[in-house]
Amino acid sequence: MTVNEPRFHSSESNISIGKTQQKKSWVPTILIGIAIAYLALIQYIPAINVFFQAFKKGVGPFLENLAKTDFLHAAWLTLILALIAVPLNTVFGLCAAWAIARHKFPGRAIVLSIIDLPFSISPVVAGLMIVLLYGRNGWFGPFLQAHDIKIIFAFPGMVLATAFISMPFVAREVIPVLEEFGSDQEEAAKTLGAKDWQIFWRVTLPSIRWGLLYGLILTNARAMGEFGAVSVVSGNIADKTQSLPLFVEEAYKQYETEAAFSAAVLLALLAVVTLILKEILERKTRIKDVE
Repeated sequence: MTVNEPRFHSSESNISIGKTQQKKSWVPTILIGIAIAYLALIQYIPAINVFFQAFKKGVGPFLENLAKTDFLHAAWLTLILALIAVPLNTVFGLCAAWAIARHKFPGRAIVLSIIDLPFSISPVVAGLMIVLLYGRNGWFGPFLQAHDIKIIFAFPGMVLATAFISMPFVAREVIPVLEEFGSDQEEAAKTLGAKDWQIFWRVTLPSIRWGLLYGLILTNARAMGEFGAVSVVSGNIADKTQSLPLFVEEAYKQYETEAAFSAAVLLALLAVVTLILKEILERKTRIKDVE
């Protein structure tokens, strides 16, 4: 009996291990199911409903809504905001990334925190900050009024809000790439007599191009889809200071649901394009890292 007891205990332990592994195999399935259900409730079903509401009467009414004057003006204004904010934040992001990645200076951590400020501040609060600075009763209000310069409830205020909200993306994507790339090749080019702009265009820019493009895509998406800060500083005046996200809200409030959902579809397609480009850039970056 004593000889057979170890075998009996061994078989029992194998059975218990098998049962434990079987129980554990259900854990990933349950977690995946919970994640899919959660995403379906907060993303998939609402997104499908937006497309359904926009196209439920056919493609014709959808295209008619996109041809309305209010919509065209809002779409054009949104495009102009992006065309101004994206280049501004690209130049700022490259300069900030270069200064932070290539130089050690007192207050470097504070500068990084300031760049990340739009991530931590509510867009509505950001818009309120701009109003408190440039509004009629703001710090610069009397000076602006004396020189007949209108910032709040006008296009310049919308540009400021859009630029502030979309500011961090380029810098935050380029800084790690510059730090990983190092400065050896740049110093070698400088030793060989290359000028600063030649070093940037022929050495630095090719090495950071994927990170820069990634930051540009995120900046553009945030600039075109911003609602909170722009809503505070614009006044939401139709055909004047109404961007596309503001148009969606106003049309829905006025019970023009078809127009609201049609504009929402356009913004959703912008998000889809952003995700596709983001995935392409991430794959190219992974391939480069493997090489």
